[in-house]
Amino acid sequence: MEKGSFDKVEDNAAVRIWAETTQREKGDSLTEGYVSELWNFTRISVTQNNLQELKEIWGQWDDEVKQLFYYHYGDLPYLLDVKVDERLFRALTQYWNSAYSCFTFGKVDLVPTIEEYTTILHCPKIRVDRIYTRPANVPAFSKKLMNITGMSEQWVTTRIKQKGDGKCIPWKNLRDLILAHPDVKKRVDVFALSIYGLVIFLKALGHVDEAIADLFDRLGKGTTPIPAILAETFRSLNACRRAGEGRFIGCTQLLLSWFHSHFWKVEKISYRVFSENYSPLKELVATPRRDDVTEENWMTVLKNLQEEDVEWRAPWMVPDEIVYRCGDFDWVPLLGVWGAVGYAPLLALRQYRSRQFTPLTYGLAQCEFTFTGNNYKKKVREISNAWNQTRKMKKFAANPMTTPEYDRW
Repeated sequence: MEKGSFDKVEDNAAVRIWAETTQREKGDSLTEGYVSELWNFTRISVTQNNLQELKEIWGQWDDEVKQLFYYHYGDLPYLLDVKVDERLFRALTQYWNSAYSCFTFGKVDLVPTIEEYTTILHCPKIRVDRIYTRPANVPAFSKKLMNITGMSEQWVTTRIKQKGDGKCIPWKNLRDLILAHPDVKKRVDVFALSIYGLVIFLKALGHVDEAIADLFDRLGKGTTPIPAILAETFRSLNACRRAGEGRFIGCTQLLLSWFHSHFWKVEKISYRVFSENYSPLKELVATPRRDDVTEENWMTVLKNLQEEDVEWRAPWMVPDEIVYRCGDFDWVPLLGVWGAVGYAPLLALRQYRSRQFTPLTYGLAQCEFTFTGNNYKKKVREISNAWNQTRKMKKFAANPMTTPEYDRW
């Protein structure tokens, strides 16, 4: 999608009336007779790539090259230093509600949002109204790699490998290119591509998947990767939750960074308030954390979580407006690199320190699909068109609170 337009901004009160009225007319996301398929324990693998070589390359660059990277790709390098607490992550997944695409802790509903992830990555070139849309006819992987790397077709084609159901390029080939490429900007680009493929959209260990190249090629045009990152995060959590086991394919580092931003009261860690040059990821990386908490203890903490334990709005998050629906969808559809899913920002208005009312979720649980076969292309076009008619809600400053109807929802 080359251009979008946030063409309507509405008051909190008007959105509340629309959402609660429509929810009563249409009903909930879950169909009548729905039986929850949540397991008491989800066996989830959080296998990560070894990022040491990426860290070493970054450490060798001077400030000028690093500033070039920050300008084009934001705070991605800090992800390399985010420690993945597998015990916390496995405990956290127990509370993922795949029907609503949110975490549910008792009466506390929370979800990573577009606005939060955009602020966390802190990239000045991101245009939030220009989302990535998978084209009907995906350009050849080799052509995309040639454009990104500046290398010849022969160099690219001899290094492409087949992994499972898709093609990819080994990290070792990208590493050698970063170290030897004469063009500084190309070194920066390939380094960023490697972070996207090895950290954010991790699929085959030690390789960058072909689906990443198409999205990455659009980043230079200001396309935002945030909806795609959220889509694959939610889809992977949904798949693991429904199956009761599986490997999480998403950015664990970003998800844990988001978690710590909302639950710092539990860990008794304070953060500075937001400023224009403030980097949430930089501070999160620099904050010492305990690594001796067992998974069972984390489960106990999360099970007994109270509303007062939550920092409803991350301390660095000060949004003026909230994207809450797109086109004819009553919520926000997200296009990833391998599939699509939807999420309802109105589920978590308290995260914006706004008044929480009953959200509209009809059809949300049924909107997930993968980019396989021929039927998905029509759905992709519908979602892409919907993002041209995005609706936002004005921020409503208040203490975190709910309407009386919310508890009966």
